[in-house]
Amino acid sequence: MPSNPEIRLHPINIYYLQPWNEMDSKKEENFDMGHLSPGKVQHGEAIDISRLPPLLQNLAVEEREALEKRLVRRLDIRLMPMLVLIYILNYLDRNAIAAAKLAGLTEDLELSSVQFQTCVSILFVGYILMQVPSNLFLNKVGKPALYLPTCMVVWGILCGTSGAAQNFGGLVACRFLLGFVEAAYFPGCMVTLSAWYTRKELSLRTAILYCGSLLSGAFSGLIAAGITDNMDGVRGLRAWRWIFIIEGAITVVVAFSAYFVLINFPHNTTGISDTERELAIWRLRKDIGAQDEEPEENLSLVGGFKQCISDWKVWFLVTLVFGATSSGTINSFFPTVVEGLGKDKIQTLLLTVPPYILACIVAMLVSLNADRSGERYFHFTIPLWVSIAGFIISASTTQFGPRYFALMIMLPGVYTAFIIGITWVANTLPRPSAKKAAALAFANAIGNCSSIYSPYLYPSSGAPRFVLAMSVNAATSLLSIITASIFRFLLQRLNKGLDGEEVEECDEEGERVQKFRSLFWGGLPLAYSPVVVSAMGPYKLQHWKE
Repeated sequence: MPSNPEIRLHPINIYYLQPWNEMDSKKEENFDMGHLSPGKVQHGEAIDISRLPPLLQNLAVEEREALEKRLVRRLDIRLMPMLVLIYILNYLDRNAIAAAKLAGLTEDLELSSVQFQTCVSILFVGYILMQVPSNLFLNKVGKPALYLPTCMVVWGILCGTSGAAQNFGGLVACRFLLGFVEAAYFPGCMVTLSAWYTRKELSLRTAILYCGSLLSGAFSGLIAAGITDNMDGVRGLRAWRWIFIIEGAITVVVAFSAYFVLINFPHNTTGISDTERELAIWRLRKDIGAQDEEPEENLSLVGGFKQCISDWKVWFLVTLVFGATSSGTINSFFPTVVEGLGKDKIQTLLLTVPPYILACIVAMLVSLNADRSGERYFHFTIPLWVSIAGFIISASTTQFGPRYFALMIMLPGVYTAFIIGITWVANTLPRPSAKKAAALAFANAIGNCSSIYSPYLYPSSGAPRFVLAMSVNAATSLLSIITASIFRFLLQRLNKGLDGEEVEECDEEGERVQKFRSLFWGGLPLAYSPVVVSAMGPYKLQHWKE
């Protein structure tokens, strides 16, 4: 390494391909390389100590690593349980209408099949319209601890109000507004998580978060079964009204506690020390190759969205997320599909529980392995192949055993694929933050466009096999697989084009910096997870050579 003191060295990551004993001559006194293990091929780090934040410069490597582990553990304990609980309630309130249908909603309001499907789909019109503006606004104000609980209070009230609907028009209005407000939550969570966790940590945390939606499916069936069996007619109200009222009330109560538990972004949150704050900011910048102060962080809301839609890679990511989300819309009609098994209402609601529990377990295990292996493509496509098998079996038979087996495997497949897909977006586009916020919301919004048309795939006349719905779900899963395969091929071409190149450029401060190139591991681009992505663009790894 050059020792000229006038050359300022950037924090860079290195993929060492030689054993440690062949690299002794490359060690420099001012570089932090002490945590590499002898004789192993592994991912090492070269860190210019002089560019560490002031409060971290005097910490030994072991002290900094211990502090980082403690910070991540504190985040997991404080942040994740509340985010999961809120997401459970988010999905409970959104999908309460499915359980309400079994409890007599359509009969009491005299809704036709098309009117009920409209009540389901109208929620996603508001949901789609609000996602990108909401995420850009959250990124600008930087106060998720205030913004997300406030939205939660409003959607809890709207859910309870749905229980007072007297006709089709009233229910449609409540559902539209509910979707408009609920739109803030999941994309906002992804922005918050990606502001605290590195890319190698994010997939598992996304899976933990999304397990909230899976658990909501299980809890929804249990809660609805209890209310339907015990509260029908209490205080003169039908059971379906109590479903909306009780779930909405729980949401409001939890929202007030969330004001005291959730945290903001690292630069403006409270409850952590200055050293932890500097560490939180530094480790994210190190993870993506960003430097001290990035001018693009002042990017306007419109500018962030323009950067998002002008990046060709965003469109591939959006398409593969869309396919997985479209297949996952079966969630909104799962009680209706399970009803086709021929059981009574209470048994039907209870039978909806095991598939969600299994989906939660599978999603956690697959995401954990994806983080550890640094691989995305197969972790995304294999679950979709499993879900396609489930859709085909479900559409092909009316026998209880095979159909329930199909229901047990289709949910884990589509949910796991969505988790890996949305994490792929966050991993790929870490900077600028306005672009990342727009991309996460954009992918989720486009994905949920499928929820507008999906209700019309499950008409009562399609029961019990719902051949049209299962065929469309299988087709959209296949669309995601094809898109991911093309995307992988293009990344491989990009990597081959950059292989062997070493181009130097100047940053805004006139410093010489190396361009990146993508490397492959096991035939797969490391861009799928453990790559360093800089402000100069994704899919390129900062590569140190003498």
